[in-house]
Amino acid sequence: MKNLVPHLNLFLITAFLLFSVKAINAQQISKEEMLFLTPLWEGERFEDGRPKVPDDIIERMKEVTHDEAWAVMKNEGYRYQYAEGWETIHRDSILVGRAVTATFMPGRPDIHDAIDERGKAAGKKGQNAWPVDVLVQGDVYVADQFGAHIDGPTIGDNVGNAIFARSGNGIVYDGAIRDIVGLREIEGFTSFFTSYHPSHHNQRGNLNTMLIGINKPTKIRQVTVMAGDVVLGRDGAVSFIPPHLAEKIVVTSEIVRLRDMFGHERLRAGVYSAGQIDTRWSDEIEKDFSGWLNEHIDELPVPREQVQEILKNRTW
Repeated sequence: MKNLVPHLNLFLITAFLLFSVKAINAQQISKEEMLFLTPLWEGERFEDGRPKVPDDIIERMKEVTHDEAWAVMKNEGYRYQYAEGWETIHRDSILVGRAVTATFMPGRPDIHDAIDERGKAAGKKGQNAWPVDVLVQGDVYVADQFGAHIDGPTIGDNVGNAIFARSGNGIVYDGAIRDIVGLREIEGFTSFFTSYHPSHHNQRGNLNTMLIGINKPTKIRQVTVMAGDVVLGRDGAVSFIPPHLAEKIVVTSEIVRLRDMFGHERLRAGVYSAGQIDTRWSDEIEKDFSGWLNEHIDELPVPREQVQEILKNRTW
């Protein structure tokens, strides 16, 4: 009987650990499912399988416009990646980062309580804070709060400060926020949200929200957003960029920016007419553009290495 004790203890410990892991990951997508749903991403990933677009691409994305991102995604068959009509915090700033998604639904006691009990078993409190625990620096918290307004807010200045502390970023939140004055005091908390209301979700006797998923595909307006998408928020709108298209969008943007600089300079100098620049360029203009890139390589708003890469891929 004594020989069975160590085995029994090992079994109980293993069972406890398995239960704990399952509880800790309550509502969170499995790594296997994450890999299954992001098959086109071939780069680095976080430990949970979420695509990790390189920091260099994230930084360069800050110069990309919605027009440039939209054109590339449309040509690749991604026609519904742009959402507009947001209220904003720090409107003149640009929000860029990797998406961590959260999906809320209207509260239903039996489902909410089952989810809550699983979370409590892992020592968790307040479902609205669970997705915050997943954030790392450079992430953007993206939440479908089903547009809830009165009694809908799950983010106020306390949760907002926690989000910013973990991510250094803001939010895209399809619902109402509260404590907007306090949120505005967080420098760098560039955020996009649907509305503001001073109430709070799940007040006593009014269960109206529950957390259904973390890092699972979610819906923001007409966009399907996946964890690891690159969030580009600027000019009152948000684009959600699939990770495997992020580098292509950045490089395309840089080329467009350089061509515009060259074209505008030559137009002001009277070298070419608007008709010549505002259409497919002739071989003569393309050669002139390559020469201009070489001459100004250290003065351009694109890293020298990227200009060299552009020149290497040209035949002029």
